[in-house]
Amino acid sequence: MDIRFYKPTVADIPKMQDIVKEEVDKGKILLRTADEMANTIRSYTVVEVDGRMAGFTAAHIHSPRLAEVRSLVVSKDFRGLKLGRQLVEACIKEAKEYGIEQLLSLTYEEGFFASIGFRTIAKEEIPEHKIWADCIRCKHFPICDEIAMVYDL
Repeated sequence: MDIRFYKPTVADIPKMQDIVKEEVDKGKILLRTADEMANTIRSYTVVEVDGRMAGFTAAHIHSPRLAEVRSLVVSKDFRGLKLGRQLVEACIKEAKEYGIEQLLSLTYEEGFFASIGFRTIAKEEIPEHKIWADCIRCKHFPICDEIAMVYDL
């Protein structure tokens, strides 16, 4: 099995949107338009297995202190290979390279992120600009049932 992690180009966006569509439809991941994805394409990391795109995530920088693991998804065909963990580890590595102090995740998968070293925090600790910039667009807003977690770098 050949597993490869890489930084995508804008040509990868349609495949990325196909992979994440089901999770967006379920309300587990926030919809990102092609334009939004293109604007932040440098924050994404894609994983490919045997030449097929298997998943991706983004390390989105909010401030000099805080970045966020966004849009973490692994296609059903490739689950169980620990690719999600490796994608989050890529976000951690990238955040460290940029000198970020803390990595945030808003998630329904508390156990998964805890196993990597994230800790649960109160949502009130999340910077306000994060709430208004992204959360207001979510179909669950203002009744959020996601768990806020951080990883201290």
